[in-house]
Amino acid sequence: MSSQIFLAQLVILTVSSAVGFGLFAATARENLDQEFQARAASIAQTFAESPPVQDCVAHRGDGCDATLQQLATTTASRVGAAYIVVIDQDRVRLTHPDPNLIGQQVTEPLVAADGQVHLRVDNGAVGVTANARVPLRDSTGAFIGEVSVGIREESVTQLLLAQLPTYGAWFAVALLIGAAASFGLASLLKRRTFGLELDEIARLLQEREATLHGIREGVIAIDPSGRISVVNDEATHLLRLADNVQGRRVEDVLVPGAIRDALTGTSAVADASVVTDDFWLVLNRMPVILGGRPHGVVVTMQDRTALEALSRELAGERSFTESMRAQQHEFTNRIQGIAGLLELGRVDEALEYVHEIRGVGADLDQSLRAHIASPQVIGLLLGKAAEAGERGIELVIDPETRLGETPDRVHALITVLGNLIDNAFDALQGTRAPRRVIVRVLETPEEIEIEVDDSGPGIPPEVAPHIFRSGFTTKPTGVARHSGLGLFLVARTVEQAGGTIEVGDGPGASFTVTLPRTPATVGEDAS
Repeated sequence: MSSQIFLAQLVILTVSSAVGFGLFAATARENLDQEFQARAASIAQTFAESPPVQDCVAHRGDGCDATLQQLATTTASRVGAAYIVVIDQDRVRLTHPDPNLIGQQVTEPLVAADGQVHLRVDNGAVGVTANARVPLRDSTGAFIGEVSVGIREESVTQLLLAQLPTYGAWFAVALLIGAAASFGLASLLKRRTFGLELDEIARLLQEREATLHGIREGVIAIDPSGRISVVNDEATHLLRLADNVQGRRVEDVLVPGAIRDALTGTSAVADASVVTDDFWLVLNRMPVILGGRPHGVVVTMQDRTALEALSRELAGERSFTESMRAQQHEFTNRIQGIAGLLELGRVDEALEYVHEIRGVGADLDQSLRAHIASPQVIGLLLGKAAEAGERGIELVIDPETRLGETPDRVHALITVLGNLIDNAFDALQGTRAPRRVIVRVLETPEEIEIEVDDSGPGIPPEVAPHIFRSGFTTKPTGVARHSGLGLFLVARTVEQAGGTIEVGDGPGASFTVTLPRTPATVGEDAS
């Protein structure tokens, strides 16, 4: 490509130089013609102002014709003119380089009769000449004839040919400078394109576009000024971007939030979880450094919504399995106790023990059914109660709890209640007794109120403004199952439902969530 560019520019420069040289030569020839015509005019005026010439033409005395011819011939030879022709007012030639034409009339009128100097290139009897014609006057100033002086064009051509080599050398130097500049530009382009040819660049661009828009990961490149330079189809889909965001600033196309913070940052980020209204994304941000200078960042994003839903479902199944294992373990211990009493023959005490352990499980189940009619919520709380028993935590259902069989916003209710209880369990990890979590769910015709309190250390005032931010956590590694996402999901669910969330001052941590019921449900209850 660089060779083609160099050759093309060299051809352009050569043709341009040749055309320029031709135009310059034509202009120089025109200037020389004008210069020689002016010289001829100066000779003609000087000859016309000569007193002997004026007297001979005016009075035509004896010997004047020979005198005029001699003066014209001598002067023309001395000044390098081709001819000096004197014509009287009757248009009769009085002098001429061809003696046969002396005494004959010219066919054209005397143009100098108007008193002006007339210049032209004349193709006459002696050839092509630079010609000047001036008026001839007597001593009183009366017009008595015309003086015509010509300088051969061969003289003009010879002078031009003598000057052209110098002009040609200038153009050759300019051509060499242009060729050197073109070669430098071609070399620079070759370095800038990493030695790739045009078809290779086009193929790379096609491959890049096919790869960029064919992968299932979102890719966005941000230049150092904060403008989007590259965005593929998957990123447009995941972030709900418009089709014409390239070249626009990130702040102009995204609302404030975790996504915009990830795109506007400059440090490296690995596997950061970000939740939008529609997707659960995993972001990676890599700064681009070229030649020791920053060139923006590249952000990739993966849609983990389905995987995260499966993970949460698996976590629920694992929690259920752990609960079943804990119950099986506890059941085994109790069976062993009963078997021991029976082996000792203490049947009455064994029967009393059976009634006692039956009452504990029945009391919890009966208490939940007495306050809560929704099977989804009962199942959730039974599982949490089993987990609490295994972790040495007392899960208490507040006596004020009231919830119908088909509560409004049951999905939001399960999300909020489950995450708040998990957060409370994690907060009690490593604390001393009493380790208690109190749950209250109250359904009214207008709203559902959820309150979860724990006896843990509470929330420090300095971290309270950040607890609902995605990825923020104060829990040790390995304690939280969805580190930094539980309270964020609660806050997002409450915001989408149009509810409110309040954080109590303690002791311990206290969260109160209010979820408004949908208008249709409120209307049905009112009717």
